[in-house]
Amino acid sequence: MIAVDGLTVRVGEFALDNVSFTVPNGAYGVVIGPAGAGKTTLLESIAGLLPLRSGRVTLGGADVTRLPPERRPVGLVYQHAYLFPHLTVRENVAYGARSAEDVEEVVDRFGLALVGDRDVTSLSGGERQLVALARALARRPAVLLLDEPFAALDPRSRAAVRREVRTMYFDRGCTVLHVTHDFEEAGLVGDVAILLDKGRLVQSGDPADLFRRPATPYVASFLGAENIYAGTARPIRAVSPDWSDAAQGQYAEHPLAFDTGSLTLYALGDAVPGRAHAILRAEDVMLSREAVASSVRNQFRGRVVEIVSAGALSKVTIDVSGTSIVSAVTTRAVQELGLERGREVVASFKATSVHIC
Repeated sequence: MIAVDGLTVRVGEFALDNVSFTVPNGAYGVVIGPAGAGKTTLLESIAGLLPLRSGRVTLGGADVTRLPPERRPVGLVYQHAYLFPHLTVRENVAYGARSAEDVEEVVDRFGLALVGDRDVTSLSGGERQLVALARALARRPAVLLLDEPFAALDPRSRAAVRREVRTMYFDRGCTVLHVTHDFEEAGLVGDVAILLDKGRLVQSGDPADLFRRPATPYVASFLGAENIYAGTARPIRAVSPDWSDAAQGQYAEHPLAFDTGSLTLYALGDAVPGRAHAILRAEDVMLSREAVASSVRNQFRGRVVEIVSAGALSKVTIDVSGTSIVSAVTTRAVQELGLERGREVVASFKATSVHIC
């Protein structure tokens, strides 16, 4: 378990300010945020490398706030490896290892046997990162802190090494906190997501909730939501929304109309009537040449103004009465629908795909 409570740290002009969250025992946490958000500072604070101005760090149920780094049950892997240059690959891996058997296991898992006797300064960036991962895992730490651990690897190696790390994580039952800029990676590996910005905790929780239900338009934009609209939300029931028994005074989820520009979107949410934002991910927008005969209420006819292809997927922007709707479809679908600039199409999406915040 990793728990930080009111963590405040200052490094020069930068500060982490009153950060609190918990990664349950045996869970895999991911930390995301823009450059300069304080992600590495957070890991170093948990590892004991930076003094706290205030707050508490608990690892595995034990308060380690005042313990030096060497007494904390932590393995830390930096983005740039930071190996011991005077030691060979195998000697680096063995440094601090629990046993010779653990060294051989991780050397084998990460394919380092053939370079075991080499000087680490002769390795490529990707190889050095593998050594750093192996060294941390050979210690069998109760808590593993990973700072962009796969950034130096090529895409094919990254997927393989990520699987290997996940396998060892499951086998050993350790608790992980993993800094990443890769939103897909965060969704693939994480049980708990923590979003930092400018030294503050912006939102935390299940990764799916962050991606599907961001707390603010900024979070939505940072996480890659293509359609963010400012407007006005209003309940569309004939009577006032039901009150939730669990939280009196708060609206329970109910049908909403959201007016933005010349469009009215239909959604489900618990928003209080008034000014708000609507978030819609591009992959939830379907395109067709004609209106779809279904219960989908959000159907809008418009014209294609831009198509941006990226391999198997394409982002298609539709202008609907002056409002843009972006859809992510397969490149094959673009061809089959005959999409091109000026082509009239119908964009449709479910009310459950529209998040009001």
